[in-house]
Amino acid sequence: MLHRNWLTAGAICIAMAIVVAAAAYFYSQRPTSADGQAMILPVDPTPLVAVTKSGERSFSIEIADTPDEREAGLMFRQQMADDHGMLFVFEESRDLTFWMKNTPMPLDLIFVGQDGRIRAILQGEPQSEAIISPGEPVRFVLELKAGTAAKDGIADGDLLRHPAIGTASGPAKPAPDKGDAPSVDPN
Repeated sequence: MLHRNWLTAGAICIAMAIVVAAAAYFYSQRPTSADGQAMILPVDPTPLVAVTKSGERSFSIEIADTPDEREAGLMFRQQMADDHGMLFVFEESRDLTFWMKNTPMPLDLIFVGQDGRIRAILQGEPQSEAIISPGEPVRFVLELKAGTAAKDGIADGDLLRHPAIGTASGPAKPAPDKGDAPSVDPN
């Protein structure tokens, strides 16, 4: 009887060791900022829409909403389509700081409040460790290729629409328009 208990305990230990080893192997295969590889997240099925004074602009986006994803961001990414970006989603509004270390592409960093309104658009220089911050609490940051915001007429105060933004505070819609939203002809 004692021999059978030792065999059972040994088999359980071996099974646990295999599970731990497999988990460690598969976790280590995920690219991170530490291994010098670009992290590619799945493209969200819903486009992000920027509502500007001259109309709407749509972007396909990756969503970085975990600490590891936000830390890696677009580091080591060599190229990106003009209509593509990465949306960083934070748990709460706060003073955020970004830098461009290990990021070879110049970027527009669009800082967005809880209500989906753009608070600041700042430029990021490739490989720079200079701090980039809007100087006020924000909840989201959208990174696009440098010059995209200016080319597409995206400006401070414009509205970004996406389910990740609309549901961040609970309701599916951003704050009600108080007459300061860009007018867009629906036709």
